[in-house]
Amino acid sequence: MTSVINFIINLQISSAFLMYRKNVTKQYSFLYHQVCVRIILKLVFRKEVYMLTSLAFIFLVGLSMAAICQCLKLPRIIGMLVTGIVLGPYVLDLLDPSILSISSELRQMALIIILLKAGLSLNLSDLKKVGRPAVMMSFVPASFEILAFFIFAPYILGVTRIEAAVMGAVLGAVSPAVVIPRMVQLIDSKYGTDKSIPQLIMAGASCDDIFVIVLFSTFVSMAQGGHAHISDFLNIPVSIILGILLGAITGFILSVFFETAYAHKHLVRNSMKVIIILGFSFLLMSIETWLKGTISVSGLLAVVSMACVIKIKSIEAVSKRLSEKFGKLWIAAEVILFVLVGAAVNIRYTLDAGIAAIIMIFIALIFRSIGVSICLIGTELTLKERLFCIIAYMPKATVQAAIGSVPLALGLPCGQIVLSVAVLAILITAPLGAIGMDMTYKKFLSQADAGVCK
Repeated sequence: MTSVINFIINLQISSAFLMYRKNVTKQYSFLYHQVCVRIILKLVFRKEVYMLTSLAFIFLVGLSMAAICQCLKLPRIIGMLVTGIVLGPYVLDLLDPSILSISSELRQMALIIILLKAGLSLNLSDLKKVGRPAVMMSFVPASFEILAFFIFAPYILGVTRIEAAVMGAVLGAVSPAVVIPRMVQLIDSKYGTDKSIPQLIMAGASCDDIFVIVLFSTFVSMAQGGHAHISDFLNIPVSIILGILLGAITGFILSVFFETAYAHKHLVRNSMKVIIILGFSFLLMSIETWLKGTISVSGLLAVVSMACVIKIKSIEAVSKRLSEKFGKLWIAAEVILFVLVGAAVNIRYTLDAGIAAIIMIFIALIFRSIGVSICLIGTELTLKERLFCIIAYMPKATVQAAIGSVPLALGLPCGQIVLSVAVLAILITAPLGAIGMDMTYKKFLSQADAGVCK
C-alpha cells in the first residue's frame, strides 16, 4: 500500500515538473506549492506508518514477552522491560524516533492511569492508621541510600563527595511504576489490607520521588558550582501539601458536577467520567510544569488526591466501576510504560559500570533497608511483613530512566558513571523487586476476607 501511494505521489510530482517546463511564467506558483504539498504528504504518511509499526511492536512483542515470563513464573514486567531494551535505539533500533521523542509523556500518561486506579481503590480510613510511617517512608529510606553513596562511592567508584551525592539522588527514588500496580493488586485481593500495608507502601512511594528530585536538583546545582538554598528544601512539604489541596479541590468540583448532572437527569456515563477525569489529571500534571520555578506543586499527589475525593463523594458502586474501567485502561498503559522505560535504558553503559558499581548498588540497598526498618518501628507489623515492605521499596526504574542521563547532558565529570550505575540499578533492582514481591506476598502477608477473594 505504501509503495503504491509513493509511486502515485512521485508520478504527480514528475507531471508537475513537466507542466512547469511548458509554461514557466503562468504556472510557477501553482506547481511550486503542489510539489511542496506532495512532498510533505509523502513524509507525513511515511512517518505515520513507522509510528503505527512501532506501536504494533510495542503491544504485540511486549505482551508476548510478558506472557512468556508469566509462563516461566517470572513477573510480566521483566518481559516488557526486555522488549523495550531490545527494540530500543541502543540495540535493534526498531522504534520510530517520533515515539521515543514523546516517550516521557506516554510514560507519564500510563503512570497517571494507575495512580487514578490507586486513588479510587484507597480506603482513607485504613490510610489514617499508617500516617506516621507513611510520612517517614517518603524520605527516610531515600536519605539512607543517598548517605550510603555519600560515604562509600568516593572509595568504591572514585568520585568526589558532591558527585557521590548526585549519584545517590539519582538512585535514591523507588519506582512508583513498579510498586504501585502491585499494591493496587494487593488491595484488590485483600492481601495485607488488615494492617494497611499496601496503602502504606503506595503513599510513601508516591511522595518518595518528589523528595529525591528536589535533592537531585540541589546537588546538581552544587556540582556545577552553585549553592544550595533553604527554600529548595522547604519546597518539599509545600509541594506535598499544595498537591493534596489542589487534587482535593478538583475532585470535589468534579463530584459536584457529576451529582448536579444526575439531579437534572443529565446522566453522565461512567465511560464519559473516565475521559473527564483523565483530562483533569493531565491538567493537574501540567499545572506542576506551569508553576515550576514559581512554586512547587506535586502533580502526582494531586492526581491521587483527586481520585480519593471522587471516591469519597461517590456511592460505592460508582467508584468501583470507575476503578474497574481504569484497570482495563491499565492493560494497555502498562505495556507502553514498561516497554518505553526499557527503551530508555542504554544497555552499553552497563559494561562501563563493572563489579564496583554492583557492589555499591547492593551496599546502598542495605542502607535503604535499614531506613525502611526505622520507619516501621512502633507499628504492629510482624517480621515477615516488615521484610515485605523492604522488598517492595527496592525497585528502581522510572525516575532513574528520567534523570539518569541529566548529569552527562550537563557536562558533569561524573555524568558517564552516574548513567552507568543508574542503568545497572534498573536492570538489577526492577526485576529483583518485582520477583521478590510476586513470590513473597502470599507467604508474608495475611489475606483479609479470604472467602471473597481468589
